[in-house]
Amino acid sequence: MAKRQYAVIGLGRFGVSVARRLQEAGQEVLGMDVNEERVDEAVSYVTHAVVADTTEEKALISVGIRNFDCVIVAIGNDMQSSILTVLLLKELGVKKVIAKALGKNHGQVLDKVGADWIIYPERDMGERVANQLLSPNMLNYIELSKEYNIEEIIVPSWMAEKSLRDLDIRAKYNVSVIAIVRDGNIIISPSPDQNIHNGDLLVVIGNREDLADFSNLE
Repeated sequence: MAKRQYAVIGLGRFGVSVARRLQEAGQEVLGMDVNEERVDEAVSYVTHAVVADTTEEKALISVGIRNFDCVIVAIGNDMQSSILTVLLLKELGVKKVIAKALGKNHGQVLDKVGADWIIYPERDMGERVANQLLSPNMLNYIELSKEYNIEEIIVPSWMAEKSLRDLDIRAKYNVSVIAIVRDGNIIISPSPDQNIHNGDLLVVIGNREDLADFSNLE
């Protein structure tokens, strides 16, 4: 898996769970919080940790925030700081900004100021968010164990109009296709001669690392 740079702003329970999963996957993670105690507690879960008020443009510029592939705004209960941080990140040209919303109205405002993906923690656990960041083509997953998952993956364009036999996914990538989702219908245990179409979703099973590599294919 290619290494990416992530910044997690807000090191509460949600932010730390995202940061920890990304760090475990070998990614570079910067943790930021206005609370020094939280930063100290998160040191072991991130590559770097800094105390900073992210509603201040200078603080964001000083850590080179423009260079990060993705920034996750996981600020706790301070809605104003959350909104202002997202606004500044987009104004500074950050490629992808993901923000935690405290509720529907907060989420609507975050959308207006440019957040690329809005997370509602009551629906989206931090680890699920991190797994989807690590595998951009992955839409959903079921954790079977610490090592094995079932995942739903968007078909890359280069796979379209080829059969499962031609693609030889199991031999090449060490994951197994157990179903294809097409136009809302599910093809269970597809035959080797089954063709893959653009817009299909593959339901695959395998080791987490193999699945991460497979879902990052372009």
